[in-house]
Amino acid sequence: MVALVSQDNMVSLVSRTGRHLQRYDIRGRRQVVGCIPYRYKTTKKSTLDNIEELEVLVISSQKGKGMLFPKGGWETDESITEAASRETLEEAGVRGIVQGELGSWSFKSKTYDTFYEGYMFPLLVKEQLEFWPEKNFRQRVWMSAHEAREVCQHWWMKEALDILVGRLSSQKKQQIEEVMPCSLS
Repeated sequence: MVALVSQDNMVSLVSRTGRHLQRYDIRGRRQVVGCIPYRYKTTKKSTLDNIEELEVLVISSQKGKGMLFPKGGWETDESITEAASRETLEEAGVRGIVQGELGSWSFKSKTYDTFYEGYMFPLLVKEQLEFWPEKNFRQRVWMSAHEAREVCQHWWMKEALDILVGRLSSQKKQQIEEVMPCSLS
């Protein structure tokens, strides 16, 4: 959980640090979790018609080498969805509803030359904070899913994004079909 620290009547959020509670799988791979934060941007097509466009939130790498989705260590004292939500709050400064898992991927860390197990979830954003733990270390940018796919530096996160876009498109199509009146020939 993100800690709240009071300093002279000021409340601030602080990121967790250290790996003493870090989870590892049976092969010794560090387990990490992340989210693809998303929202729908509504634009007016006409006075009676609005269009909802999917936007996703990407963040800069701490090392400044590209963009990615928020992710980090899954710790032993939290559920997988709690970890995903915490990492998204710490790194991107958004809160929302963590939805069903998009999948899991094994990938090699460029920094540590070791394999990790990564799990990704969609997060429907309900609140965007002005201040968050890693605000001074990261930039965040809302963009289309297509743009995010172009700038995202990790292949496995791109795959998770593709799954999310497919899932949301299917849900939207199903909603439209439920609303459309039935016509008899």
